[in-house]
Amino acid sequence: MGHPLEGITVVALEQAVAAPFASRQLADLGARVIKIERRGVGDFARDYDRTVHGQSSYFVWLNRGKESVELDIKDPADRALLGVMIDRADVFVQNLVPGAVERLGLDAETLRAKRPELIHCSISGYGPEGPYRTKKAYDLLVQCETGLVMSTGTPETPAKAGISIADIATGMYAYTGILTALYDRERTGEGASLHVAMIDSLGEWMSQPAYFSRYGQEPPRRTAAAHPSISPYGPYSTGDDKVFLSVQSEREWIVLCRDVLGREELVEDPRFRTNDDRVDNDDELTAILEETFNGLTADEVGDLLERAGIANARLRTPEQFTRHPQLAARNRWRAVETPAGALEALLPPVEVVGREPVMGPVPALGAHNESIRAEFGPGEEVRP
Repeated sequence: MGHPLEGITVVALEQAVAAPFASRQLADLGARVIKIERRGVGDFARDYDRTVHGQSSYFVWLNRGKESVELDIKDPADRALLGVMIDRADVFVQNLVPGAVERLGLDAETLRAKRPELIHCSISGYGPEGPYRTKKAYDLLVQCETGLVMSTGTPETPAKAGISIADIATGMYAYTGILTALYDRERTGEGASLHVAMIDSLGEWMSQPAYFSRYGQEPPRRTAAAHPSISPYGPYSTGDDKVFLSVQSEREWIVLCRDVLGREELVEDPRFRTNDDRVDNDDELTAILEETFNGLTADEVGDLLERAGIANARLRTPEQFTRHPQLAARNRWRAVETPAGALEALLPPVEVVGREPVMGPVPALGAHNESIRAEFGPGEEVRP
């Protein structure tokens, strides 16, 4: 079987995380993604760290399956070459600083006046209008602005998310927006002008705590690794480690008391009768659970919970996740080539029966300079 986006060309004037995450997923579906990088420097995410065979963990994650060409888009010849590439593209993705694409004549209005079938996707921090339009926006800063940091951590100390969650949310909405525009273009022949802002993307994901605080007139509950509004739901100490468990219903609460704790009288204890009661008295409930679990190993507690049908999990490090037995049993890892050697990459989340995602190699900076210039311009004459 072929791939869903075979024949689709994406030109990506991108850097960092949000835009590369969107375009990489298009590459996994078979699109040709041409990544424009600064001449001699490249995407600055190449230098975020040196942990994967001496390469950036961010860059190898976000840029597999792409072609890399170095351009100086302020240079007239390179700008002309970029124009030819966009003229032949189906999708143009950019996340330059606000105002830059307008100065370069790469904005949606200009490009789609010439080619209305083009899908133009811009990614920004705070959107194209408003007082924050030109404000610099990085992942952690947007976490702060949307209330995520004030919703995470302990009562004493707010905390950020442990991943680039604002960038990832934005990349996902850009990706789905582009797919929707491609689908719509098949029916209408018209492209689209898309704009995805980080504050809007993470703001959508923050809607539940925002509703809770605004309409409940209560500040966010920062409860470390425990759930802020369900109990028991969180980490509990055992004799050798911690186990996470989650009770989602009154039926499960009864089962936990009777079959796991051996304390059926707790079901009618006025401190724990309803979920709200249990949340209000979570410290006392935690002490009861941990008193029971203290004489058992985490594996033994996990087995008890599993037999009782109570949802549970183990607290794993990111490195331990890469050795997760469930992923190994389902053959979810694939080798991806990089300039410094192969790495193991997780398959994309959506499985399509009978079809393997592309998952092409991670490009070295300028790896496709010659082939791109030969295809889209008069070779080296394009560059002064």
